[in-house]
Amino acid sequence: MQLSGKSALVTGGGTGIGKAICLELASQGAKVAVANRSSIAAAQAVADEIVAAGGQAIALQGNVALAADADNFIQQVLTSFGALDIVVNNAGTTRDTLLMRMSEDDWDTVLDTNLKGTFLITRAAIRPMMKARRGKIINISSVMGLVGNPGQANYSASKAGIIGFTRTVAKEVGSRGIQVNAVAPGFIETAMTDALKPELKDTVIKQIPAGRLGHPDDVAKVVAFLCSPAADYITGQTITVDGGMTI
Repeated sequence: MQLSGKSALVTGGGTGIGKAICLELASQGAKVAVANRSSIAAAQAVADEIVAAGGQAIALQGNVALAADADNFIQQVLTSFGALDIVVNNAGTTRDTLLMRMSEDDWDTVLDTNLKGTFLITRAAIRPMMKARRGKIINISSVMGLVGNPGQANYSASKAGIIGFTRTVAKEVGSRGIQVNAVAPGFIETAMTDALKPELKDTVIKQIPAGRLGHPDDVAKVVAFLCSPAADYITGQTITVDGGMTI
């Protein structure tokens, strides 16, 4: 229970990696605000699962790409839990297509959610964290932000931007007892990878030294470590969770 008494906000917490992060933080003793844009029902289901296991959780709905919603998320956590110790910027989206076919809307939608959303939530969160002189911010990037991927110029750019953003914010707030890190998952078993054709999935697995796709729990456990006191001297880093794919 390394996170006992801590309060956390996880964006995009209703499904996949976000859900796994919520459940892992709760299992470590944290009170968790599960934030989701598309479905409050999904967020509520995760919150209910945490409560049923003896934890504390609330469900929130809003769009991280809107400043008012981002500010409201932070305020609701402070009102419900009395403090904000942990933020996990996990909300993200894709609009995959080759660059020559990519519309401005495809570009703007992905950059607004993935990168601008991370900026807005972090900007709102660091105010109470700086006042408390403590905090953990974990930004979910992707290995595609490190190596790129055809058809994902918008997604790769947003995830690479998150890495640069993480390093800069870590330098700005480090003296206030706040650690800011990024986690870059590889191919993880989610709805996105479930949609891959079997032959493409086999090709991907052959590129991974671990010989398998990752599980959302593989990412969640790294996030929980970075949120714990054991990681108090780690900041500005990007941790890849990819089974060795980017070696």
